[in-house]
Amino acid sequence: MDINRFLEQHQLPESYADTAQQWFVPVAEAIFSHHKRAGAPTFVGINGCQGSGKSTLAGFLSSWLSQQHACRVVILSLDDFYLTKSDRQALAVKVHPLLATRGVPGTHNVDLALSTLAKLQQPGEVPLPRFSKATDNPVPVSDWPVADAPPDIVILEGWCLGVPPQNERALDAPVNDLEAEHDPLGIWRRYVNTQLAGSYQTLFSYVNFWCMLKAPSFDNVFRWRCEQEHKLAKSGVVDSSGIMTDEQIKRFIQHYQRLTEHGFATVPERCHWAFDLDEHRQITQQHKAES
Repeated sequence: MDINRFLEQHQLPESYADTAQQWFVPVAEAIFSHHKRAGAPTFVGINGCQGSGKSTLAGFLSSWLSQQHACRVVILSLDDFYLTKSDRQALAVKVHPLLATRGVPGTHNVDLALSTLAKLQQPGEVPLPRFSKATDNPVPVSDWPVADAPPDIVILEGWCLGVPPQNERALDAPVNDLEAEHDPLGIWRRYVNTQLAGSYQTLFSYVNFWCMLKAPSFDNVFRWRCEQEHKLAKSGVVDSSGIMTDEQIKRFIQHYQRLTEHGFATVPERCHWAFDLDEHRQITQQHKAES
């Protein structure tokens, strides 16, 4: 593949080429082998906290598979299925104020996600939902890209992808200031957990090849998420009303902490490939499931 073009498109350092060759090319080849054996669309799931490099990995896998093996690849993000701002405001009024903020299970249009994945298994044209973090709303349907189905590979990435629900006892104590101050009775986190235990698990069951980019701890998320937001701010988006300041990010990521840390403990064991990252997002170790 044209690795230099990929690095330029994703604004990556030259060192990423060595990382990809050492760690990610074997993943791509394993996905291709899985697809050849299955003889049907392979659904690849990538889990990782905010800023860990999920979308970059998805892009690399797509480029490698399409250029090296002529595979037809579709990339989806769980983020692209967030509810509209108005729908989340309605949840905030009806259930709990914290649901106004996108992120946790319960703030996605899971029915749309399930419908999209189901359609990708059948012949025809499939619109692919897109969400704008700059406006905090879905992109207009007329601007969604369209895929010819069925593709060979569907890559789905998301911060809580593959995370199982917590047990009731784990929900008792708040994990940070946000929960202590704004969810002292545990109404929000129990609602989120109930949502995660339901249709989200149905969505996750589509995935038949799992990968994870595992951060060393949740402490890294703030810096990584700030880098993402700064990059978005410099991208020249016309409407930047949804872009956050560093202080807003600090509060925002607390919505994610509980399930991110739960994912650190539970997702690696279900993965075909899991990569441990250091604070600079460099891979320090890989864990590969036995064939």
